[in-house]
Amino acid sequence: MRILDGSAGFSAPLTEQEAKEFLSDSKLNVHIATLDANGRPNIHPTWYYFESSRDKIYIETSKSSKKAFNIRKNNTVYFCVDAPNMPYKGVRGKGTVRIHEDIEHNIPISNKIMLKYLGSIEHPIAKTLIGYVKKGDAIILEITPSYFSTWDDSKISQE
Repeated sequence: MRILDGSAGFSAPLTEQEAKEFLSDSKLNVHIATLDANGRPNIHPTWYYFESSRDKIYIETSKSSKKAFNIRKNNTVYFCVDAPNMPYKGVRGKGTVRIHEDIEHNIPISNKIMLKYLGSIEHPIAKTLIGYVKKGDAIILEITPSYFSTWDDSKISQE
């Protein structure tokens, strides 16, 4: 994965391994930006699962969501996961999205998202969201990043 310095001259970038660990371990939302039919940006905060061995970001969403509608017209997105407290750190980038509608493919990914954020697929929210996948009302978005632009303010020089 190509790593860019997202805060040149101020802090230092995460290494590739640090970026993958941050995306894998974080329970922060990923914010994805899509373009609507008028070419205007829409930002969508959402839960995600990062598969570090494949450099893929997975998101569950309703088939009829605004982000799904926008992605069907233009499958390029920008994304950002960033820590809200000092020292700031994060990963952002640009990627292309593939929409998965196959229920059997989507259930295991949905389960991983629920485990990450809720700790159990038995949680009432998890059961509801996984239920949407099982009924075919939810899809999985697979983002393939073209790069990571990263920053870690804890690496600021203390000179």
